[in-house]
Amino acid sequence: MFRLTRAASPQFVTPITVRVIRHRSDWSTYQGWAWIECYQLDDRGDATARRELYVMPAGMIRQTESPSPVRRKRRTPARRTSVRAEG
Repeated sequence: MFRLTRAASPQFVTPITVRVIRHRSDWSTYQGWAWIECYQLDDRGDATARRELYVMPAGMIRQTESPSPVRRKRRTPARRTSVRAEG
């Protein structure tokens, strides 16, 4: 997984996280640039879009960890109380 910022390309004003599928070495580019196929990931690490991007590999930031999972509030079960029958 990689974090893409403006260091990878001016198009990434807002950084994104991607999982690279492959490097398109069959497409010609300027020196220092490359075409990649990748999945764009959301905050949970789930793929949201498949993309072909033109980037500078030297500016791609390798992510060592997956995006932090979204923590959901855990429901606590209702407390049971004993009911006394009067009689």
